[in-house]
Amino acid sequence: MQIDRSPLARPFPELPAIAGVTLRIARAQYKAWDRCDLTFAELAEGTSAAGVFTKSACASSEVELGREAVKGGRARALIVNAGNSNAFTGYRGREAVEAIRSQVSDALGCGVDEVFVSSTGVIGVPLPIDKARAGITAALVAEPCGWEDATNAIGTTDTFPKGAGASAMIGDTRIELAGIIKGSGMIAPDMATMLGYIFTDANVAPAFLKEALERANAATFSCITVDGDTSTSDTVMVFATGKAGNARIEGWDSPGADAFGAALADVCRELAHLVVRDGEGAQKFITIRVSGAMSDESARRIGLAIANSPLVKTAIAGEDANWGRVVMAVGKAGEPADRDRLSIAFGGIWTARNGVPVEGYDEAPVAAHLKGEEIDIAVDLGLGDGRASVWTCDLTHGYIAINADYRS
Repeated sequence: MQIDRSPLARPFPELPAIAGVTLRIARAQYKAWDRCDLTFAELAEGTSAAGVFTKSACASSEVELGREAVKGGRARALIVNAGNSNAFTGYRGREAVEAIRSQVSDALGCGVDEVFVSSTGVIGVPLPIDKARAGITAALVAEPCGWEDATNAIGTTDTFPKGAGASAMIGDTRIELAGIIKGSGMIAPDMATMLGYIFTDANVAPAFLKEALERANAATFSCITVDGDTSTSDTVMVFATGKAGNARIEGWDSPGADAFGAALADVCRELAHLVVRDGEGAQKFITIRVSGAMSDESARRIGLAIANSPLVKTAIAGEDANWGRVVMAVGKAGEPADRDRLSIAFGGIWTARNGVPVEGYDEAPVAAHLKGEEIDIAVDLGLGDGRASVWTCDLTHGYIAINADYRS
């Protein structure tokens, strides 16, 4: 199935090389396609690792083993397979992951808990161990590649490769971050098929890396949705090789900790936005800003209720300024709300204030805003100081076409 490039696509950025990270790709041929579908990242000894994973009760073996292994806080390798999610495959799926980890640990002379595996694609088909082993064998001897090739190898229904970078100063030392991600559908992270990996040369303790990632994730990946469906395989990991030589960041009180945390959050936010921009069938990128809620978390939940509403998303697709659908979504969110304090705006133009339509409201400028690719919806509940931003896309016929034919 040929999928057209998203009209919201962004060009792949120039990303810095990260000392201590070597990328390779190979063809394991998990699907009948003529492309590389395995990315292998070899990491320097002593690399710190942290991760957030799907909360799905039907998570893949890759996720289950990754959750356990990341507690050790160290990594020497990452393997990402595309075309087969290896989820809902029982002991056979677990055996395949264990075989990959064992093969790589033997080759690198490291512990199996320093080898992380992710898979994405069709659910319910065990990962073929023979193809997995052959793919790893090919990757181990392949020539090093760049970020864009590594990103292309992990895509499924993605229409463009997605990457983001940032830098920060830790004392007198400049540190670099580079991140790649895949994801287009089954996106509603609970921590999307979303797999994201960020690499940095900063010297960071595993415990702090975990805290920084969890903080960044809460405001970025956990604030996006394409279709309201949480994947069995969602994973975001950060690897810090320590090769920059900065004074080690142990906690938020360490010099440079805030700068590193901000740079990590910037990369996570850009990667999250790119996933939404590649939402299956997406024609519009929608930002929903909620203010005046009882808490930030309440604001996030209300934002997601709006973002996940098929009625809201189809109205935006049809360029219809139907703010009544936003009212509906706020009301169903299960969070504190007062109809008579609620205000709603599109593109900075208030259509309703304090529970009633704005007198003399002219729909023409709102209609013009909705014809663009970048849509802004603001909701003020008038109850408290809680606020959050959530990002989504519209719902079009393209989403149905892609998913109706996904397995073929």
